[in-house]
Amino acid sequence: MSSDQQEPVKTICPYCGVGCGIKVQPGDEPGDVQFMPWGDAPVNEGRICIKGGAATEVVDHEDRLTDPLIRDDDGDLREASWDEAYEYIVDELERIRDEHGPDAMGFFGSSKTMNEENYLLQKLARRYGTNNVDNCTRMCHASTVWALRTSLGAGAMTNSMRDLREEADVFWIQGANPGEQHPIANSQYFRQAVLDGATVIQVDPHANKTTRSFQIDDTDRHQHLQLNPGTDIPLLNIVLKTILEHHAEHPDDGWIDEEFVEERTEGFDHLKETLEDFDKEAAAEECGVPLEDIELAAEKYATADNAAIFTGMGMSQHACGVDNVQNEINLALITGNLGRPGTGVNPLRGQNNVQGTCDVGAMPNVLPGYQLVDDDEARESVEDVWGFEIPDEPGLTNVEISYEAGDSIKGLYVMGENPVMSEPDANSVAERLADLEFMVVQDIFPTETAEYADVILPATTWAERGGTVTNTDRRVQRMRGVGKVHENTNHDREILTEVGTRLFEEGFDFENPEEIFEELRQVCPSYHGMTYDLLGEEGLHWPCYEPGDEGDPFLYEDEFETESGRGHIEGVEHTPPAETPDDEYPLILTTARLEEHYNTGTMSTRSPTLNRQTPENFVDVHPADAERYGIEDGEYVKLHSRRGEITLEAHVTEDTKEGVVWTTPHFAAASANKLTNHVLDERAKIPEYKAAAAEIEVDVEPLGETADPAADD
Repeated sequence: MSSDQQEPVKTICPYCGVGCGIKVQPGDEPGDVQFMPWGDAPVNEGRICIKGGAATEVVDHEDRLTDPLIRDDDGDLREASWDEAYEYIVDELERIRDEHGPDAMGFFGSSKTMNEENYLLQKLARRYGTNNVDNCTRMCHASTVWALRTSLGAGAMTNSMRDLREEADVFWIQGANPGEQHPIANSQYFRQAVLDGATVIQVDPHANKTTRSFQIDDTDRHQHLQLNPGTDIPLLNIVLKTILEHHAEHPDDGWIDEEFVEERTEGFDHLKETLEDFDKEAAAEECGVPLEDIELAAEKYATADNAAIFTGMGMSQHACGVDNVQNEINLALITGNLGRPGTGVNPLRGQNNVQGTCDVGAMPNVLPGYQLVDDDEARESVEDVWGFEIPDEPGLTNVEISYEAGDSIKGLYVMGENPVMSEPDANSVAERLADLEFMVVQDIFPTETAEYADVILPATTWAERGGTVTNTDRRVQRMRGVGKVHENTNHDREILTEVGTRLFEEGFDFENPEEIFEELRQVCPSYHGMTYDLLGEEGLHWPCYEPGDEGDPFLYEDEFETESGRGHIEGVEHTPPAETPDDEYPLILTTARLEEHYNTGTMSTRSPTLNRQTPENFVDVHPADAERYGIEDGEYVKLHSRRGEITLEAHVTEDTKEGVVWTTPHFAAASANKLTNHVLDERAKIPEYKAAAAEIEVDVEPLGETADPAADD
């Protein structure tokens, strides 16, 4: 059949969490696939960002893994049959369990794979006998999930992008940069609201594309509070105390929604006690933002009819990440900005299925639907469907697994993740993975992590298979494939089905993704009302408890899903970053993503289109710091921390604050995560990527034309 006779396939972009619909046009030959717009796609309405438009470029890239590989006794990789690879994996998994117990294995799910595949992986881990299963939300939003789930009920956006566009009057965007990281959400939803009159308050240490994209920089509807990294709690405490003070002086003026606080919240007195002796002037100085600017922002938020908070990794990736997000929740609750359109606390999720991967239970402390593993009733209800006992104690997170590698962790099963690039203090992670007795990596490209694997399994790409993914505002959508590009690759679900069946005989024999989804529905209450037919092309927002439910575009209209049914307010106090500048490392290093690239660069750095935009990593340096160090714009420098060093190009710019350097994690040759700090939030176990002490060395040689080997392709 010629390409003009084949129908394009409707699917979902594999990059960020917005969930944009695209079409893939199959050609005459396997791998000959082209991007096409999907004009009436439910989320993006036909528009697409640069990454989505280039997504098909990597489907048939020459670096694709095409055959199973096994490492021989000399340490070299050789091709193997699937049967040999499966037999080796099963033998090693059985050996480790017999010799060390099931908790000596760890399992990494992937936010780049589908709900059905992550569901199978976490079920496999639990059938094996361990809750040591996690995914990359631990690196992005674990603290957000913790705070939202604990204080409101669900670890997800409270609202939908559509109702935010139509109803929000004020966007409070803190630690997020949708113009760069969620471009279609920014242009299709947030910018449209701004054109209709909405005000934007952005709280971020780095000037960026978001506020510039709104083109209201010089109006009274725009504020950029450019705070010092790690001072989000003091800034929000200024906002909260300003609102409390105004209410005390003008109780009839409406800055606090007294009726909402009285009827629907708990903990308000604790917040007042926490802030009773709080010094706003000293806090503003610590933040590096004029007090009057913060007070003005407080007034704009508190006096809006509908104010929406957007939160991102700038808030979550701190050792105090849970407290950061709790303070945003405090702000929304005391002003009554929850439970209706145009309001809420809304985390913008970074990967196309990071929300779904958490929803289906690929986390060490929860089963599908965020049911706690140590909740006897919830665990037993899942056991009734699965037919085996589930361990009743939470397992290790992925960072904890990595740091136990070679000690209590003897083996690791990695599906579609790249911890050598994604985890903090990456050099140390690599050293530990090398000490494992056994590791299997299941991926589409030979990643930095695969260099340490004993078995490498070639998976298919997003364009080649079907399943479901869940976007940032809880919309579950179907992905559809155009068929395999390389004959000897397998879908992730096929691999897990085979491994599970060989290990356990029963419970993993599924013919297709729909069969897996049907079992998922039985153990995940918020997905129970969904079927493939009901999802159709529009998808459904969870929670969707019964067939026929249309899903909820916004949550908590009547009550919160907490034990008391009330939203939890809790005053929090400032926790400085674990590392602060000193004589040896006088700068603060912070990190963020670029529009043109994505996470560890496994896919995006292999795209010619994206590499033409940004071929290598760089560091933003303030002009005052550049003058002090003698740095010229475009000069190569060496950036140091206590954990490592990278060489990269310096961009001299006022986008960053004096004393703060800013870079990205996307490029293997100069990854920020060789420098970042692995200190964790005690509750959510998320690392503190956003603040580390650093130093710059000048007069170094550039790495060459490009800093990333994949960019040459």
